[in-house]
Amino acid sequence: MTTASPNTKTLMKILIGTAWIDGKIQPEEREYLHRIAQEKGIAEEPDIQPLLYEFRPVPPEECYGWVKQYLGDRPTSESCQQLLEAISGLIYSDGEVATEEAKLLAELQNMEAGNENTSNSVISAIRNLYQRWVAKLD
Repeated sequence: MTTASPNTKTLMKILIGTAWIDGKIQPEEREYLHRIAQEKGIAEEPDIQPLLYEFRPVPPEECYGWVKQYLGDRPTSESCQQLLEAISGLIYSDGEVATEEAKLLAELQNMEAGNENTSNSVISAIRNLYQRWVAKLD
């Protein structure tokens, strides 16, 4: 077992919570989560393991709480960008964007848009992809 940084563990919790946000974890999301947990060396962490192995569901409120904990009171453009990239990787892993997932992305983008340093091509690409998915939902 490694000693992972609290931010790494919180990010993993957010990813797991995001996978649960539509009520169930899709097989592709499950595979993605396990791969990331292994890569980060946190799959066996006591606070990650029950979530990763789906011993209990994660309610949306808990996921949003982890997002607030991860970003803090004054999120930077960089931290919002990193979180958007991580969540987008999970959300798009199953080829579908659920309404609840789209809402989470929109909320993060709004937080990020409130910061002044937002001229990043990666964020623009994620936004474009997100907007196409939202258009399909309508």
